[in-house]
Amino acid sequence: MRWMESETNGANQTVVTEFVLLGLHDHHNLEMVLFVLCLGIYSVNVLGNALLIGLNMLDPRLHTPMYFFLSNLALMDICGTSSFVPLMLVNFLETQSTISFPGCALQMYLTLALGSTECVLLAMMACDRYVAICQPLRYSELMSWHTSMWMAALSWGAGFANSLLHSSLTWSLPFCGHNIINHFFCEILAVLKLACGDISLNALLLMVASAVMTLPPLFIIFLSYVFILTAILRVPSAAGRHKAFSTCSAHLTVVVIFYGTISFMYFKPKAEDLYLDKLIALFYGIVTPSLNPIIYSLRNAEVKAAAIALLSGDLLSRKMARFPVVL
Repeated sequence: MRWMESETNGANQTVVTEFVLLGLHDHHNLEMVLFVLCLGIYSVNVLGNALLIGLNMLDPRLHTPMYFFLSNLALMDICGTSSFVPLMLVNFLETQSTISFPGCALQMYLTLALGSTECVLLAMMACDRYVAICQPLRYSELMSWHTSMWMAALSWGAGFANSLLHSSLTWSLPFCGHNIINHFFCEILAVLKLACGDISLNALLLMVASAVMTLPPLFIIFLSYVFILTAILRVPSAAGRHKAFSTCSAHLTVVVIFYGTISFMYFKPKAEDLYLDKLIALFYGIVTPSLNPIIYSLRNAEVKAAAIALLSGDLLSRKMARFPVVL
């Protein structure tokens, strides 16, 4: 454990310069199992989401607002897991897991920012599906590239601004000696427990901001799908209803998984064993992002067609054919 002694108003004060991530160091064999499992899931997450981004860039049929938002979601999932999983995997192999003070601050900022951004982005994707199904004739007008860019920028901006507020308030608190974080990474609640000062304001703002960042987007998603389902039920043919619903089924599945796991984490009875809470938070952080490319690949015909074209070489051939060969 490292710390520095600084003199403030004539009194010595211990200043933390690094943190110890407790993880599951009391169960080293379990950490080895988690290392293999998390490495596999993280690899699926990065490769799957990178494939989605690549397909959206290569296939002109996917150059629509829906797939633009999907690319943002895939990038968000890669960045979110990469902000803590690589270091966590290294720490699984170490006898003591440490992270520097600046490293912990950056990790907390990124995980909180990207989680908040995803809440808003899912609402923006629901609005896109509402316009596509309920206002199909005005879709290209209402969901222009300019509008889509602003909606994506609003999602990223809201998430990172929210994280900046909480990070600034958290790291302005004094940390004087206690540096063992009872978690796998620098999660904000686990960090706040180490502060020496009064954290009542931080806790209040965190509760308010969490409500603001989750409930309004959830209400927008709910309202959008009420209108979407109403419009789908008005379609006279069963084939037409199936085609209309298939365009938003993947997004609805992602929303249910995302908000379902959040609800389970925060509304379940508090476990007497803290290891269970840490494992649930861990798998929420790495499993949910890995499911998104699988869901969109299985439930979206256009993504499946683009993936098949890429594997067969047709997609790259068509892309290269657009560039003239100069001899």
